[in-house]
Amino acid sequence: MVSSVTNLGRSGVYDWLIQRVTAYVLALYTIFMLGFALTTDVNYESWSALFGQTWFRIFSLLALISLGAHAWVGLWTVTTDYVKAMAPRFLIQAVCGLAMFVYIVWGVQILWGL
Repeated sequence: MVSSVTNLGRSGVYDWLIQRVTAYVLALYTIFMLGFALTTDVNYESWSALFGQTWFRIFSLLALISLGAHAWVGLWTVTTDYVKAMAPRFLIQAVCGLAMFVYIVWGVQILWGL
């Protein structure tokens, strides 16, 4: 029996809460981006002006971190349910975790120009 669901959570309920909160953040971000695309003539100037605002960079960073956390909990759940052998499961989780870390660091570099 698995006693701790992920490194992020302390229990299955905590992981469920992470999934729900991050899903709401991602839904709000998606709705905002769709609304922006439908109501604005999207060109370099409008896109640059949007991403030039600090509040939107923070919102984008929150969405990026939410995507990583949401994906980690989901991938952990799927791998523990369907990959029973310890070594392949660890390898898959390590590769997925490393990929998510790289994507988040890359996204921070893109957003903040670090």
